[in-house]
Amino acid sequence: MRRFTRTLVATALTAAVMAGTAGWASGTTQQAVTGAPVGTAAWRAEGLPDPERMTPAQTAAYFAGLGSRERQRLLREHPGVVGNLDGVPPALRYAANSRASGGRFAGRQVLAYDPRGRGQAVLVYGDLTAAEHVAVIVPGSDTDAGNLDSLTRKATALREATGGRTAVVAWAGYTTPVGVGLDAATGDLAEAGAERLVRFTQGLEAVGAAAPSVFCHSYGSVVCGLAAHALEAEDLVAVASPGMRADDVAALNTSARVWAAKDPTDWIDRVPNVEFAGLGHGTDPTSPGFGARPVPAADARGHDGYFAPGTESLRAFAAIAEGEVR
Repeated sequence: MRRFTRTLVATALTAAVMAGTAGWASGTTQQAVTGAPVGTAAWRAEGLPDPERMTPAQTAAYFAGLGSRERQRLLREHPGVVGNLDGVPPALRYAANSRASGGRFAGRQVLAYDPRGRGQAVLVYGDLTAAEHVAVIVPGSDTDAGNLDSLTRKATALREATGGRTAVVAWAGYTTPVGVGLDAATGDLAEAGAERLVRFTQGLEAVGAAAPSVFCHSYGSVVCGLAAHALEAEDLVAVASPGMRADDVAALNTSARVWAAKDPTDWIDRVPNVEFAGLGHGTDPTSPGFGARPVPAADARGHDGYFAPGTESLRAFAAIAEGEVR
């Protein structure tokens, strides 16, 4: 009976989204990429500190104690580990990931790169440790190392809207759902992503970067909702959210300011805000009872238009990122 109920709810959710997206594919099941970085076995074999046992703060302290020659040796011999350890100095990670990716992201600052599965990548626009303000954008479905265009457009638009003063991180650091299906209707991938996002923000703190404003788009807001209680963030912005797996702001258990934006033309508005038998993501964060601060989004268009230049929503996001609204 429970299996039948789950199937029924999944079918209803998928049908609702399909109707609003003019025929998206139903999606394929994804296996979350988790665990230690690629190359960890060789790293451990050398007797180096276990990446899975070090906190980002401990990682930062370890690398601070190394000389320049040893840092460069580790970069050359273990780029997959150095490039993906939160707490390693950003410049060293950029160099390591350029080597690990074979120059795939030429000219870009790549803070993380994991080739497993569909691939994950974290790109940085601006000086992460020198900027007074940092923004992180957490994307939704269909984002991976080979499909970053939509995410990078959002990141560059937000950076430009702040006059280049805010460092912006395009964080495709988790396994996202593909299309609309059970993965998008459940929290399994979001749970794995939440652990990575929490560690990432701890890594920002460990290298002296400012506590970020985190902008969570679509399924990315499910990730943020599950991470909220442990997230090192100034602001949490749910954009085009299907729900954050919380009944209200208080249930997120966060000290961050919580915001929410949804355009009335967005198909996400047709997705039922339910959570039952593990399916669905609960209360709409833009509903009055949720308690989030509203972000104007009336002139955004569709599900992906919130970061479009000239929109009220992008101007509001920039003001939030720069700490101009409290």
